[in-house]
Amino acid sequence: MWTGFKRVIKAGFVGFWRNAFVSLAAVFVMTVALFVIGTSMLLNQLLGVSLQNIQDRVDINVYFNTEAELLDINALQNSLESLPEVSVITFTSREDSLAEFRERHQNDELTIQALEELGENPLGASLSIRTEETSQYESVANFLAAQQNLQSGEAPLINRVNYNRNREAIDRLTAIIDAVERSSVIALVVLIAAAVMITFNTVRLAIYTAREEISVMRLVGASNMYIRGPFMLQGIMYGLIAGLLSLLILYPIVLWLGPATESFFQFNLFTYYVNDFAQLFGVIVGTGVALGLISSILAVSRYLRV
Repeated sequence: MWTGFKRVIKAGFVGFWRNAFVSLAAVFVMTVALFVIGTSMLLNQLLGVSLQNIQDRVDINVYFNTEAELLDINALQNSLESLPEVSVITFTSREDSLAEFRERHQNDELTIQALEELGENPLGASLSIRTEETSQYESVANFLAAQQNLQSGEAPLINRVNYNRNREAIDRLTAIIDAVERSSVIALVVLIAAAVMITFNTVRLAIYTAREEISVMRLVGASNMYIRGPFMLQGIMYGLIAGLLSLLILYPIVLWLGPATESFFQFNLFTYYVNDFAQLFGVIVGTGVALGLISSILAVSRYLRV
């Protein structure tokens, strides 16, 4: 058994180098496909961080009337926290709102003077609400609208909710996230299909080239695995070499882009490449090996009936 295994390995390497031009063509195309997959992983990570930064800046602000009681505000906050969509709620008191207003307009003498002439705090408390997903803001806004309708006959607690003002930015961000997710899935499916087809045809061509040797091996009683094994090994070699090459090509690119992405996106691509290299290696090389093996199995099953 061990002798047969070594012969299969040797025959696979011999077949790979004997059809060097065809093998290199298959490796080249698979390298391009795996490189694009690796680039997509890095871009998705970069875009995910960027979108998360934008999402963290988008929220719904609830502004209360100056006469609103703290007890009522706390009750509404507890109701909001019980919603499954809500992730974080930040309470800002009237005093903190006034301090932030003063700091924001410290260079505007007219505004500060007008504030001093009032003699009292004209600002109410507020809540900043963030959800798990941007698509969930609308349900929170509907909940707040229902709360406002319930208070229509009483002294109003809520002065205004700024959801409509932020709605356009929230809808755009939600559309970007959905489009990126769909595009990534479509691109990966197309690339995987292309890699499978190319490797399939490459192995088919290798089988055609070795058709006379295969006939001889059949006549002398060679086992099915001995005949099929070298072609399956060649498919694995295509994926393995292509995966390693794509990682090598990505290295200088992320090394060059790392400082730029850190300054612009606060995310260093090179640091991510180094820290998560094991994951990148497993996904890219593993995908290459799996695609090569699956493609060769399909080709062998279709064109090498032994």
